[in-house]
Amino acid sequence: MNRIYELTDLIDKDLEENLLSEIEKEKISKELNTLLPKNSIVLAQINPISGYVEYNAKKALKWIEWANRLEIDAIVFPEMYMIGYPIGDFIDRFPVIVEENVEWLEALAKLTKRVKVIIGFVEINKEKVGKNYYNSIAILSEGKIQQIIRKSLLPNYAEFNDYRHFEPASVNSESRIVDLGGKKAGIIICEDGWNDFDFFDKNLYKEDPVEVVVKEQHPDYLINPSASITRAKKEQLKHNMLSFAAKKYKTPIAYANQVGSGECLSFEGASRVYDADGNLIAMAKSYKEQFFIVNPFKDLGKIYPLPKGLEKTLNSQKAFTLDHEPDLERTYLTIVQSIQDYFKKTGFKRAVLGLSGGLDSTVCATLLADALGAENVLGISMPSKITSKESKNDARELAENLGINFTEISIKDMYDATRVKFNEVFANVDKKWNCRYAECFTNDNIQARSRALILWGIANEFQSTLPIATSDKSELYMGYATINGDMSGGFAPIADVTKTKLFALARWMNENRERKNAIPESIIAKRPGAELAINPKTNRPLLAEEALMPYEFLDEVIWRVENLHQSIGDMIDSEFLYETKEKISKEQKMQWLEKFFRRMSTSLYKWTIMPPSPIVDARSINKVEYRQPIIASKINFNKTSLDEKIEMLKNT
Repeated sequence: MNRIYELTDLIDKDLEENLLSEIEKEKISKELNTLLPKNSIVLAQINPISGYVEYNAKKALKWIEWANRLEIDAIVFPEMYMIGYPIGDFIDRFPVIVEENVEWLEALAKLTKRVKVIIGFVEINKEKVGKNYYNSIAILSEGKIQQIIRKSLLPNYAEFNDYRHFEPASVNSESRIVDLGGKKAGIIICEDGWNDFDFFDKNLYKEDPVEVVVKEQHPDYLINPSASITRAKKEQLKHNMLSFAAKKYKTPIAYANQVGSGECLSFEGASRVYDADGNLIAMAKSYKEQFFIVNPFKDLGKIYPLPKGLEKTLNSQKAFTLDHEPDLERTYLTIVQSIQDYFKKTGFKRAVLGLSGGLDSTVCATLLADALGAENVLGISMPSKITSKESKNDARELAENLGINFTEISIKDMYDATRVKFNEVFANVDKKWNCRYAECFTNDNIQARSRALILWGIANEFQSTLPIATSDKSELYMGYATINGDMSGGFAPIADVTKTKLFALARWMNENRERKNAIPESIIAKRPGAELAINPKTNRPLLAEEALMPYEFLDEVIWRVENLHQSIGDMIDSEFLYETKEKISKEQKMQWLEKFFRRMSTSLYKWTIMPPSPIVDARSINKVEYRQPIIASKINFNKTSLDEKIEMLKNT
């Protein structure tokens, strides 16, 4: 059976590079047709571009033409493939795009033959009541649209906003059945398969389309065209849920997932099939487009591996850990794919970033070099008067190891000139407003913003070049980042990666990249610090943990907020992993917790102006997913008793 996949690898290469002659295509088709068992289908694991309907349609046709050469029953594309997922709000503001997606669908249908094409698109709701559109699947064959199936369960949580645009359809089970080679296939569109009442403790919807279709129509198997993003712990949930449903209903499930990235959402592919006993019998590659031939009733012998480490945690429980290893390859592949697709789909080719010799810019530079090619990355060391010699040397060594372009430009003159001008300005303002801070971050921010000015200047002068923001998740939560400084850029690769995970990722990349140990050990061993200010207690550059708290503690606070939704009161009485290794008083713990929630509350406005960044973690502060009013900075994150509330009201 491995010969099938040797041949489909050639098809994948032809779809990507169009290298095969007609004679070679015919030869591959003939051999495949002798090998493929009856009832085989293709899962089209493909990467569309949101809103670029013409591109998506032309790309689909190439895949359909290959399917037509083979003796298969169907080719299955992801949900909303024609218009591309994610959609944002452009379908409401520019309905012409929806009209185009329907017309291109009709054009594709005219070119179809015997093989049935199962493909996602946005359907116009012609009724006077309800949202303007349906999230639908079209069945194309023999030159026409033969059938349309509408999605019933519309997610409206986290990164999903389907209910904002689409009308939920009733679960008409009969309309969801498609005849494929004499077998009844039931179509379940993405979220329609995520509401099993026996699998989930709490369900979002009152009806389970899988249960309705299976019990009323008794399909031979189910097909789930999806656009399901990757994030921490998502693979574990997906695997167990699909396996559970297949076994529960004794019905094979074929799951066809999108691959590729939008600016924030990344789809890992890994399309697959579970047999009637819930066993995984086929799985496509992760983070690669693939013309993946499967058979719901026969094991064709190909399960491509998940990113290393995920298999170990398929049955793991929700708990905070500093053992990031099981998720590091997935994290790496997610960010690299996100960078590649963001640059390709927006037309950028080159990236420029500041290289401080610290961990954040180091990890960003390494990811960019792998995603774009070292020749397309420029790292700039921009020392100030307090930048250490070690930091400058580390930045240069990293650039040499990665093979990226590098230069060093001092910002001392820019800082001095700005400081002189500011002194003049502030003296005039001081005459009018008697409210000057005793201590402030002006000097720190002049340095950070001078560096950003250089990066943007290069982007303005040199074609297709984008500056990179290098802030990480831990420091963004605490507002330990400068607007128009290190937060400034057109893309932020690591904004959803915590500091402890970044340390682990740096070590992982040193061991697993083709160029081993490119990141100097001195950078990984160095305690993080922005080198913007001097700590008066040590007379050395202020370290980040001196300004904040230990990262191991900080990252667990973030995890507890995002995954357990805990307040100060919940956390003060819970044992942190940090506390099992380091002895801290309850008073110290309370100080850190209060500092976290205070700084988080005053950092909300910074989150809203972060550049696009890929979602990586199980939960995120990415504005695509999480929205909190900036004015909601006075929330009390600590619990008070009813009696205390009464007293507070009396004393108002």
